[in-house]
Amino acid sequence: MNRRGGALSRKRAPVVVGWFTEESAGGDRECGFRLLGTRCSSCASVFFPREDVFCRNPGCPGGELTEVPLSPRGRIWSYTDSRYRPPAPYVSDPELEWQPRTLIAVELEAERMVVLGQGAPGVSLADLAIGMEVEAVPGVLNEDADTTWTTWHWRPTGTRGPAEETADATGATGVKA
Repeated sequence: MNRRGGALSRKRAPVVVGWFTEESAGGDRECGFRLLGTRCSSCASVFFPREDVFCRNPGCPGGELTEVPLSPRGRIWSYTDSRYRPPAPYVSDPELEWQPRTLIAVELEAERMVVLGQGAPGVSLADLAIGMEVEAVPGVLNEDADTTWTTWHWRPTGTRGPAEETADATGATGVKA
């Protein structure tokens, strides 16, 4: 753990390296946050999760794969929730009561693909509708003694997360340090 401003803080680490940016050059975790895919130079197909070895398009002879940031916003294609604790390798504390998770499949129009992810904390099924615009935002999957394991979440555009609401009320961020 690191000391920052007199408080202990966990190291931030992505659950899967190379699937998303952690923050923008200015340090704003949300402003520059993007999912990362790859694009084939031969057929222009885009892949997420990223493909770094070969083009998965069966009609393509193959080309160089380059990293591309994906659209930060898309439209809900489908959604549901998980009301049971998933099996390993999912990490959760079996001593704690399971909290349902909202799962959202989002169509990224420019990339012509659907990306699945969790809804941001506080987003429930009642908040969602097919075709609604959502945005990719940074999220936390799990925390252990030393590390905050980061991922992405989908959140309806025009709404704010718990950290932003806490910041407005207290003048400080609600993000765990």
